[in-house]
Amino acid sequence: MSAQDYGIYVHIPWCRVRCPYCSFVVERDKDVDWDAFVDSVLDEYTLRKADFGPHPKTIYLGGGTPSRMPPRVLRRLLHHLPSPMEPDGEVSLEANPEDVTARWLTNAIESGVNRLSLGIQTFNPGFARLLNRAHTVRQARDTVARVAAADLRSWSVDVIFALPGQTLDDLRVDIQAIIETEPPHVSLYGLTFEANTPYARARQRGQLEPPDDELWREMYDLLVHNLHQARLIRYETSNFACVGHQSEHNSSYWSDRPYMGLGPGAHGYAPDGRRWVNPRGIRPPGEPVDRGERPEALAQATDLILSTLRFAGGLDLHTLFTKTGFAIPQAAIDPLITNGLAEQHGFRIFLSEAGFPLGDAVVRHLTDALKSSG
Repeated sequence: MSAQDYGIYVHIPWCRVRCPYCSFVVERDKDVDWDAFVDSVLDEYTLRKADFGPHPKTIYLGGGTPSRMPPRVLRRLLHHLPSPMEPDGEVSLEANPEDVTARWLTNAIESGVNRLSLGIQTFNPGFARLLNRAHTVRQARDTVARVAAADLRSWSVDVIFALPGQTLDDLRVDIQAIIETEPPHVSLYGLTFEANTPYARARQRGQLEPPDDELWREMYDLLVHNLHQARLIRYETSNFACVGHQSEHNSSYWSDRPYMGLGPGAHGYAPDGRRWVNPRGIRPPGEPVDRGERPEALAQATDLILSTLRFAGGLDLHTLFTKTGFAIPQAAIDPLITNGLAEQHGFRIFLSEAGFPLGDAVVRHLTDALKSSG
């Protein structure tokens, strides 16, 4: 692995409002000391850079809502972080439609951003209200048009499905409206009711009910079919792209490549296998950082299966064994192939068309086989 074959991920854990389904490390962006945040991130980069190469392959600003950063803060952050090693290396930023004004977009591009991930979620006004989105559908459409015309390397739209009360017809209309905007990349997220969120509590009270498993599968299949018709090809369970528009940064996660996680609550993965999770809150410059530790072999094997099997490149059994010492028994793989859920070519296992919607179950099956074989 090249010393420079890594990405930088900066976690910006602040939002205008917290979404009712969100369980991420995020907070309201009231009274954020943005200068202290950038000081902390740049100091952390200085402390971690010896473990990585001088220039990353990609940079990704995620959250939270990175588009809430004041323009001068974004400029300063990207000016002082190392630029990607390639002249047109991917620099992504997650943005909400209400933030992406013409002036904001110009500043983002001038600061070095060349790829945007837009939190559209839906073009249906009723479901947008259900999701507590801060933007209107008109704002979302205007933002997409503005971004599509901008000088960007690429851009993406997030779509949430399997909403309470959503029908197949609702979803069909929604995805067609999104496809008509001609996005080069789409990320799908089936709504989940995570513990300790307002949605989970509403479900416990009987106020919200998600679609059953059969309808969820029909919804996913409908989305896949419509996106493929629009030449958006699945390259990971939840991600679809036109040729040349795959997310390079996220692909590195699914290919088990290292990444330098910076900022409050960020996760990181060093080239030597150490992993760390930053504490919440802005770390004062000068304080030591958690260098992380290598997971136990079984945990490492489980992570490798979980991340790579969802990816179009599949799971490399030889890499699994050389990195962790674990081998999946062929007796555990054969039923997946027999039932049409997976394919095997040499040392690689791939999810089939039928297997992608059941990817979590396939991963559980293989990791259970690992545990029993160990």
